[in-house]
Amino acid sequence: MDTGPDRLAPLPDRRVLASAQALAVAFGGRTVLSGVDMDIAAGEIVTIIGPNGSGKTTLVKALLGLVPVTEGAAGLAKGTRIGYVPQRFAVDTVLPLSVNRLMTLTARADNRAIATALDRVGVGHLRRADVASLSGGETQRVLLARALLRQPDLLVLDEPVQGVDFAGEAALYALIGELRDEMGLGVLMVSHDLHVVMAATDQVLCLNGHICCAGVPSDVSRHPEFLRLFGRQAAATLAVYRHDHDHDHDLHGEVVSDHDHSHDHSHENSHDHTH
Repeated sequence: MDTGPDRLAPLPDRRVLASAQALAVAFGGRTVLSGVDMDIAAGEIVTIIGPNGSGKTTLVKALLGLVPVTEGAAGLAKGTRIGYVPQRFAVDTVLPLSVNRLMTLTARADNRAIATALDRVGVGHLRRADVASLSGGETQRVLLARALLRQPDLLVLDEPVQGVDFAGEAALYALIGELRDEMGLGVLMVSHDLHVVMAATDQVLCLNGHICCAGVPSDVSRHPEFLRLFGRQAAATLAVYRHDHDHDHDLHGEVVSDHDHSHDHSHENSHDHTH
């Protein structure tokens, strides 16, 4: 079975970073994934949604070469660097851990690189702070900065908005979109929450042991398989609408400035949201 990265042959104008072809994964005789075909290219944001137990984490691990493939193939293109933001990050409050120390736990980095990464995600002022004292939004941004230290080609975010309030989610998604635009990153996001699908997403994969449907958010929300999995009420909350506002939010969702600008966002909210 060929699962190596050299089998990937991206088109000249679309550099594929990760790919799966007819992928199947089984554990203990139970098939977790089957018939999965997908790829992620540089500059693209792909979001995987699906209920708990649908195989989302297994798919990511297969793409990263962390679990054995039963059938088909999966892997990274040769030379692809990964930046990973984990789903959960447990901190032992008994043993103090500063943000600066967290940034170098698994790899060395010089002070300038650390400062640049933290500044870019808006938390440069927290470099000396205790990680246990951070809010949910601050923690996610620090972890994102840590992933950026690797100068990744592909950014993988597993449940990136856990512990973040609604306004903070919108700001975090906007930041991810900016990083994609500035750095040409491929971005793979994973969630069981429907509201993770955002305007910047180029492709949504609805997973339930196989890819039930795929496409842009507005198309996926109308697909019969999506409706069967999540119900029409859930689909209705996946409304894509224009979000205009004249202010920004800080990491806690508080208004911090007033100036004229407007953004397009996709929010999966059960009602129209207006600031």
